[in-house]
Amino acid sequence: MGKRADRKQRTTRRRRKGSRARIACGVALLAVMMAGAGAAVAHYRDTGVRERPVADAEPVILETPATHTPARSPSPSPSPSASKKPEPSASSSPSPSPSSTRIDVPAVGPGTFRTAQADSSVVGEGARVRRYKVVVEDGIAIDPGAAADEVAAILGDERGWTEDGVNSFRLVGSGSYDFVVKIATPGTVDRICGAAGLLTRGEVNCSVGTDVVVNLKRWVLGSPEFAGPIGEYRALIVNHEVGHRIGHGHETCPGPGRPAPAMMQQIKGLQGCVANAWPYDGSGKYLGGPSVP
Repeated sequence: MGKRADRKQRTTRRRRKGSRARIACGVALLAVMMAGAGAAVAHYRDTGVRERPVADAEPVILETPATHTPARSPSPSPSPSASKKPEPSASSSPSPSPSSTRIDVPAVGPGTFRTAQADSSVVGEGARVRRYKVVVEDGIAIDPGAAADEVAAILGDERGWTEDGVNSFRLVGSGSYDFVVKIATPGTVDRICGAAGLLTRGEVNCSVGTDVVVNLKRWVLGSPEFAGPIGEYRALIVNHEVGHRIGHGHETCPGPGRPAPAMMQQIKGLQGCVANAWPYDGSGKYLGGPSVP
């Protein structure tokens, strides 16, 4: 009996010891698992902070609200009358044909300008004749006279603002004027527009006071949102900024597949519309859209 009792006691002690060992092992394993989970959470949070996407950095066109308060609301979409001209062919109403010569785009210029010595006749039948000059910043490889010819062709096009029956335009090289088209380097654009509190970031144009400020980068390179030839994009620049000068505000896309209004900020995206440089079509229909507050 004594030997049996000793064996029984030793068996009981081994079982207790094994249970304690298993418990200790389980606790240790649980601690390892919790530590691993904590490390995973810490890594996730740290990664999330570092990889958060930044805000969209695409340029926007910002302009002085007072400058662009519409003096009148353009007709949303007037129906062409029987007296309107038929749709012109490409040959009867050509788009401007800029030179194919490569033009460098300096980051900044001296801020002084050369004036195109030009004095044209009035284009349009509107009673409000707006006299304008064209100037080019010194150091830019653009001839002021050639630039003035191109701007005049845009403002005299029958798809342009003269079609409203209110406005006419006359290019002048001296004397009084209603506005001046300034083609300038990105740095000079930022300075002129920035003086009025506008943020152009060296990328876009602006319209302030009597100045229609054209960014050389856009004049030469166009916009990734505009698939047409560079002459058409230059027409959009002039029509958009001069549109502000004569009292038009921003508009947006009227519907998928329709022409984007000339007063739409097309550089920010077309919203389903088709790129378009002109405020009117060849039959006299206004290519507008809903107003942007």
